[in-house]
Amino acid sequence: MSTSDSEPGAARVGNAQFTTTHWSVVLTAGDQDASESAAALETLCRSYWYPLYAYVRRRGYEPADAQDLTQEFFARLLSKDYLRAVDRTKGKFRSFLLAALEHFLANEWRRAQAQKRGGQFRFISLDDTSVEDQYRLAPASLDSPEQFFEQQWAITLLEHAVAKLRDEFTSSGKATFFEQFKIFLTGEKQAFSYAELAARMNTTEAAVKMAVSRMRQRYGELLRLEIANTVASPAEIDEELQALFAALSR
Repeated sequence: MSTSDSEPGAARVGNAQFTTTHWSVVLTAGDQDASESAAALETLCRSYWYPLYAYVRRRGYEPADAQDLTQEFFARLLSKDYLRAVDRTKGKFRSFLLAALEHFLANEWRRAQAQKRGGQFRFISLDDTSVEDQYRLAPASLDSPEQFFEQQWAITLLEHAVAKLRDEFTSSGKATFFEQFKIFLTGEKQAFSYAELAARMNTTEAAVKMAVSRMRQRYGELLRLEIANTVASPAEIDEELQALFAALSR
């Protein structure tokens, strides 16, 4: 096995690239770009369904009510001009999203409207019990709903970065490579050492360490790209990374 230059390449988060990220499109879109802005917002929202569902559940709502509320919130977000209320000097998408949800819940949305169940916008199947299963598996804690949202937001971004890294390796014919090496990436309890993996892969321990180092570097780049899609300027990326790690360390 060669680990020299065979791993997928890296993309950088530069200013030129940043101007096309999802949240930047939403924030800067004028009336003539309404369709592009709506598409960018929908893409972002699909990533945040579960963190906001977890927030609503932590606020004390029952599973069915929490699903209805989350679906209706996103339906209203995408079909109404909520973006007029966005402060463009404070452009973190997660901050906007949580504030908008809190406002939505405070307006005492009537549960009688739950039959709409999200209207034309569907982020999950409402017969799907996986989100509640995921919620039940979350570690018990005394975190506030806001802290729990932050934690689930962080986990969601990490999962998306891992998924994109897996897709890159799979598309380059290295799916098996990724599955063998990902244990050194995600912080899971390692079942074997570098030396054992080297023997299994018929390569050297030094080659394994190099491959893991490159995989971790690419993972970090993809995580930064995920974050870049949710802030208004490149200067906020490092701040969001700090918030992410802080949320995970609670």
